[in-house]
Amino acid sequence: MTAPLERAVSWLPYQRAWIKDQSRFKIGMFTRRGGKTFGSSGEIVDDCTLAEIDGRKVRWTILSRSENTAKEALNDALKPLTRAFYAAYSELAKRGEPTFVEDAFHVPAHYREVRQGDRVFKVDVPEATYKTHEVHYPGGSRVIALSASPDAARGFGGNLLLDEFAFHADSRAIWASAYPVAARGGHKIRVISTPNGKGNKFYELMTAENNVWSKHVVDIYEAVRQGLDVNIDELRAGMADEDAWAQEFELKWLDEASSWLDYDLISECERDWAGQPGLYEGGQVFVGVDIAARNDLFVIWVDELVRDRLVTREIIAKKRVTFAEQDRLLDDVFDRYRVVRAAMDQTGMGEKPVEDAKRRYGESRVDGVLFSAARKLEMATVLKERMQDRTKLIPAGDPLLRADLHAIKSRVGATGIRRLVVDGDTDGHGDRFWAGALAAAAAQTDYQPYAYQPVSADPRGDDDRPIRLTAGFGAAKGVW
Repeated sequence: MTAPLERAVSWLPYQRAWIKDQSRFKIGMFTRRGGKTFGSSGEIVDDCTLAEIDGRKVRWTILSRSENTAKEALNDALKPLTRAFYAAYSELAKRGEPTFVEDAFHVPAHYREVRQGDRVFKVDVPEATYKTHEVHYPGGSRVIALSASPDAARGFGGNLLLDEFAFHADSRAIWASAYPVAARGGHKIRVISTPNGKGNKFYELMTAENNVWSKHVVDIYEAVRQGLDVNIDELRAGMADEDAWAQEFELKWLDEASSWLDYDLISECERDWAGQPGLYEGGQVFVGVDIAARNDLFVIWVDELVRDRLVTREIIAKKRVTFAEQDRLLDDVFDRYRVVRAAMDQTGMGEKPVEDAKRRYGESRVDGVLFSAARKLEMATVLKERMQDRTKLIPAGDPLLRADLHAIKSRVGATGIRRLVVDGDTDGHGDRFWAGALAAAAAQTDYQPYAYQPVSADPRGDDDRPIRLTAGFGAAKGVW
C-alpha cells in the first residue's frame, strides 16, 4: 500500500491486510456491512496510482451482481478513494486528474453452451446493452464497473474483481468466461462475497483445498474486534431472521437457510421411473402451467395421483414459444391424460391463456392463479410439505430440474414478512419450480360432485333419460 493512501483513509486492520496481500489469486469471505467492496476498491485505486507514478497502464474490471451495485462501487468507493488519494499526493495531481464517466457495452444476440454434469445445452442469449461506470486515469489506466454476465466477463480484460460473487445469477458461466481471460494475461483475480448457500461457484472456490488461493475470512465478531463500529445485538435484532444472520454475518454455509428446497430433500424425492409418460396408469391428473414471458420458460408439469402420491409423469419446458404453441401443448396434455384440474399462472400476460383454457376445458377444470407474495408462499409450502412427506415424486438425474427447484430462496424483509425469490444458477427463473408448485396446489382442491342431464337428442326436448351423478374414474372420485 502506498503511503499517501495509508494517510488518506483510516483502514481497519482486515482491510489493510487485504490491500497489502499481493497474491495473484485472492478470495475473501467477509461479513455484510464490513466494508469489503470499499477495501477491495482501495487495492484497485492503489494499483492504478502506482501505475501512474511509474508511467505504466493497468486495467481493472469489476463485475457486480447488478447495474445498481456497479454504480454504487463507483460512487461510494472508487470516486472518494481516488479523490482522497489525489488530495494527499498533490504532485501527482499536477499531471492531471482522473475522470469518471458512464458508457455502454453492447452484446448482439447469440447462444452459448452450458454444461450441467455430463450434458451440454445451448442457451439462447438475447441482445443486451450493459451500462458501464468507469474511472479514466491521465496516464491511461482504467477501471470499469458493470453488472456481471458471461459476456461482460469475456469482453473485458485486465485484472478482475468479482464483487458479491455468491449472488451473481450465473456464477459458474461467469467464472468459465472470466477466468481464462484474466489467467491468460497473467492478471490478478480477486473474489469477494458473503455466503449465499452452497449452490454457486463462490462456495466451490472458498472451500476448495489447495494452495492456489490466498483466503481471507472475517465474520461480524472479528470485524467488530478489529474496530468495525456496529452494535452486534442491535444489528441482529433488526435482522429478525436467525438463518439469515448465521449466513450473512457469521459466514456459515447454510444451504437450507437460503434455499426453499435443499438438495438433500430434492434427491430424496427423485425416482428413476418418474417423469415417464409411458408409465401413466390412467388415474387422476393434476397439471401446473407456468406461462412464458419473453425469455422465460413455458412449463407444463403433469402429476398423476397414485395411491395418495403425486407422481410426476411429464415436464414440458419450452423457451420462446408462441401463445398458439403453448395452447397446442396444453391441448395435447388434456388429450393424453385424465386431467381433473389445471392451475395456471394468470399473472400479467397469463390473463388471456387462462381465459382461453377455461373456455376450452371448462371453468371447473382450470384455476387461474395470481402470483401475489402470499399466494406464492402458500403454493410453495404445499409443494415443500408434499416433498417432505415423500408424496411428490420427481424425475431423477435432471440437472436443470434440480437447479430450478433449488433456485427459489427464502428471504425475510425488514417488516418480518417472508418472501420467495429466485437467486441461483438456472436456465430459467425458477419456472419449473412454480409449475410443480401449481400442480401440487391443483391437487389440493377438494372433489366437488355435480349433477348433469345429457342434452336431449329430441328437438322437442322430450328426452326422459335420468339425471346422472359424477362418480369419478372407476372407484376413484373425480371429474371426467
